[in-house]
Amino acid sequence: MSARPLAEAMTSTPAPEAPPRTEDPATTRPAGVVETSGAEPVPEAERHGHPRQLLWTWAAPQVGWATAYIGVLAVAAFGLGFTEAVVALVLGAALGAVAHGFLSVDGPRFGVPQMVLGRLSFGHKGNALPSTVNALVAGIGWFAMNTLGGAFALNSLTGLPPLACLLILVALEVVVGYVGHDLVHRFERYALPVLAVIFLLAGVWIFKGAHLGHAGSGGGFGAFLLAFSASFGFTAGWNPCASDYARYLPRTTSARATGWYSGLGLFLSVSVVSVIGAASGTVLAPEGASPTDAFTGQLPGWPAHLTLLAIILGGMAASTLNVYSASVSLASLTARALPRGLDRATLTALTGAVGTIAAWVSLDDAGHAFESFLLVIAYWTAPWLGVVLVEQWRRRRTPDTLVARRLSDPRHTNTAGLIALLAGVAVSVPLFSHQEMYVGPLPAHWPGLGDLTCPVGFAVSALLHALLARTPKES
Repeated sequence: MSARPLAEAMTSTPAPEAPPRTEDPATTRPAGVVETSGAEPVPEAERHGHPRQLLWTWAAPQVGWATAYIGVLAVAAFGLGFTEAVVALVLGAALGAVAHGFLSVDGPRFGVPQMVLGRLSFGHKGNALPSTVNALVAGIGWFAMNTLGGAFALNSLTGLPPLACLLILVALEVVVGYVGHDLVHRFERYALPVLAVIFLLAGVWIFKGAHLGHAGSGGGFGAFLLAFSASFGFTAGWNPCASDYARYLPRTTSARATGWYSGLGLFLSVSVVSVIGAASGTVLAPEGASPTDAFTGQLPGWPAHLTLLAIILGGMAASTLNVYSASVSLASLTARALPRGLDRATLTALTGAVGTIAAWVSLDDAGHAFESFLLVIAYWTAPWLGVVLVEQWRRRRTPDTLVARRLSDPRHTNTAGLIALLAGVAVSVPLFSHQEMYVGPLPAHWPGLGDLTCPVGFAVSALLHALLARTPKES
């Protein structure tokens, strides 16, 4: 069967669903049964579900404190006015969500996680680098940041020590990720309506007290790019996990539906919640308040308590995906099944433990740590995305059977992809980075440029891969 062109993946007429295997994923495997699949293709007999499940799977994890804090940063830290902040936040979320939709369509086609698909872009050996980076980013960075938000909320709600709150949430999150794919989908499905109702209710109160005419402190174009990069980095940070949650869908699942449900869930939740955060950022937070207290402090008693509960649930919804995808990324480091004792479930527990340590050391300055992480995360995601999207476009007419052969053939190489990825990072970060710890020569000379690392990294890697890549010969 020939692969569809990239454009058709989002616009073509949906393919018919496979009648025998369209059950709700929550009913196909008992909740307590641990998933056995790791990085290997999901067998056709185990395929199940409907693409609409991707809507709540990608929407629920974004309805929380971490997403709202992007909006707070755009106004309170970067100095944008409310209207400018909204434009930057929505634009960043839209671009990240579009890329997410395109990447998700390969899940049903090949039945493998996103990092396994990276073997097409970087070769089997070269793919070890992005797979390891994604495991670190998802299993340590994102897991830590999202769990911290929930831990602070639990601390505010109960008065328990922050470390105790952190350990309670980690235990629950790792259990869901350990059981695996179907329980993750089920958790997100039931979490979304609760989160959506509470955050929209909180948004009404926040908008009532917000200064929507807030003009900002004159951050200018540079601040706009910082807010855009933070929003894009947060949204596109999920791109390396895109097919992880679509790979169990039947092979005949509509590519258009898969892409639209994935991208729409991500876009709506990030844009709406971050805009609520931007409105919150127009109100001066009390001195010394934790990030979650600064957000909920604008609400009266019972809505504030409900929002704290939602922040806890939202942090868990995100962290379960983080720890699960990190384990799958590590599993993709091997072309064959992992050695006994290092299966996906065990890797979930290990990454959860390491992520807990990262969260622990960030307890004292979570807001600053999250701001730095948001901006730096796009430094690797944008070049990676440039290579992967170009590779997806290059194989748009390659038969799926040949693509599957490259995925399973340890001899398959793609040196051009790895060169393009490294070049994108090497050019963009030293020259265009604008961080507290390091300012590149171009933004130092022209401060109005802001931080162009993300768009430059994407452009360099995409262009270089398009120029260097060669069509592999099939044996």
